[in-house]
Amino acid sequence: MPQICVPLANGFEEIEAISIIDICRRAQIHVIVAGVDGMHVRGAQNISIEADCLIDTVDVKTLDMLVLPGGLAGTQTLAEHPMVQSLLKQMHQANKHIGAICAAPYALHRANVLSENFTCYPGIEDKIVGAKRQDQAVVINNKVMTSQGVGTALHFALEIVKLLQGEQCYQQIKRAILVE
Repeated sequence: MPQICVPLANGFEEIEAISIIDICRRAQIHVIVAGVDGMHVRGAQNISIEADCLIDTVDVKTLDMLVLPGGLAGTQTLAEHPMVQSLLKQMHQANKHIGAICAAPYALHRANVLSENFTCYPGIEDKIVGAKRQDQAVVINNKVMTSQGVGTALHFALEIVKLLQGEQCYQQIKRAILVE
């Protein structure tokens, strides 16, 4: 069973995080929700999530992908947190998949693992030097997958399913959740 980690920091964007977690679990992908600020993490809209573990217990060797949800405050923490930055660099060095949505590509940029072509929430690209933002819902460049934000969260999560579980599972989940 493929395994991903979704790190959550206070101020994360709830729809993005929950879409990733929910869709991937429906596709039989083991999702580890790792708390960056503790086991209880509060999102941008004041919704609390209890993490499965703390970020410092995550082992890159067990992961197929590390996926960062956006939310400006949460992204700032992910971009500055030494363990998150280390995990991103380790995933990149191990040639494993990395994903980020909304503002979170900035955290990838800070770790120097963001691909040359990416997408993000409009305006965040101003903080990212040396890469070119594409105006697409999801951009996959090498082993890095990025997406624009809340409105693209389901498509982003489904692309993760396609990547890790294949086209058949992707189509099955799309039909089950009524996504066109």
